[in-house]
Parts: sequence; structure tokens; C-alpha cells
Amino acid sequence: QYSNDFSGVETSAHCAINADDASITPGCQEDLLSLVEYLLATVAGCTAVDLDVVTSRHAEPETFDVHVEGDRVSEDGASRLSEVRVGFDLSFPDTAEGNRGKLVDNLIRISHEKDCTVSRTVENPTRVKFSNDSK
Repeated sequence: QYSNDFSGVETSAHCAINADDASITPGCQEDLLSLVEYLLATVAGCTAVDLDVVTSRHAEPETFDVHVEGDRVSEDGASRLSEVRVGFDLSFPDTAEGNRGKLVDNLIRISHEKDCTVSRTVENPTRVKFSNDSK
């Protein structure tokens, strides 16, 4: 089970803190990622970590670039992302180890189909329950 506590640190900026006291501060301020941008980053980051762990066992990538984008749509006044696209651009040294590290297509597929909890959660219907514990 995963969990975070989320608290306001100032107007339009909130801090999410996990059980290990690691934190992020998304918000609506100019120098912060929006929550949607964080969502996109976690979708891309989940598979990026999978790729990095496996490919680095064979050869350290010379470049490792990831681009993620999503299309925002409005349905009856409610916003959501209709499609999220993640692109990877990795290059490896021209060595025997580097050539073994070029399993990227297969690794992306495995991450997408099995290992990446984030993208699998976004793609599959997931119940989200809200409660109001205000006093």
C-alpha cells in the first residue's frame, strides 16, 4: 500500500510527504510543476526507471532522454487527459555491451504491460474515493 499526506504550505502550493519524509511540492505557482505535469512525469518516470535499471546492467547509456505529453480535453465542463504519449531516445556505446543494452523496445513493452504501476493505474479504471474529515 502506498500513501502520502498532503498539506498546504502556502496559497496554491501543497506538499506531499510519504512515510519516509520524502516530499514534493506541486502547485499553481510559476516555479512549480502543476499536478497534471506531475502525473505526466510519474507516467514517464516509472518506465524510465525500469529502463535505466536494466540497460545500465549491460552498458551505461550515452544519452537518456524522455518526452511525455498529454492532450487535455473538456467533457461537460470537466477536464481530463484523453491520451498520454511517452517517447524515449536512448543511445548506447558502439560496443558488445552497448549492443546488448539496445533491448529498449522490449523493455518498454514489459514495463508498460507488467512493471509500471503508474501507467497501468492510469490506463485501467481505478476507483478514487474522497472523504471529508474536516471538523
